Amino acid sequence: MEVIKIKGTDDTPSVVLDKDNEIFEISGRSLPEDVTTFYEPILNWLDEYAENPNSKTVFSFKLVYFNTASSKLLLDILMKLEEMYENGNDILIKWYYPEDDEDMEEAGEEYSDIVDVPFEQVSYVL
Repeated sequence: MEVIKIKGTDDTPSVVLDKDNEIFEISGRSLPEDVTTFYEPILNWLDEYAENPNSKTVFSFKLVYFNTASSKLLLDILMKLEEMYENGNDILIKWYYPEDDEDMEEAGEEYSDIVDVPFEQVSYVL
């Protein structure tokens, strides 16, 4: 499977989707001008990955900021992970947030309430 590596900018997050090395991570800031175009290859990759996933998938979100348009696409990613989980795959979502950022902590809590997937909140110091 092809590896996706996107270097983050001021407006777009860094993305690493690497099945062989078991790295699944989105980090940084997400406010792309065209959110659908940015996230479409990620969603397509997850569709392909879901056909033959690893025995365990730990997907990490390490975002410091995302806009409203991004929140919908992040939910789409989480829904794909939920679907994989419901199909009997071992999935864990790790939601990292700066320990002093209540908004990002709450966003993780809200997502964990929406999707039925094991969800771990991890605070860190910037």
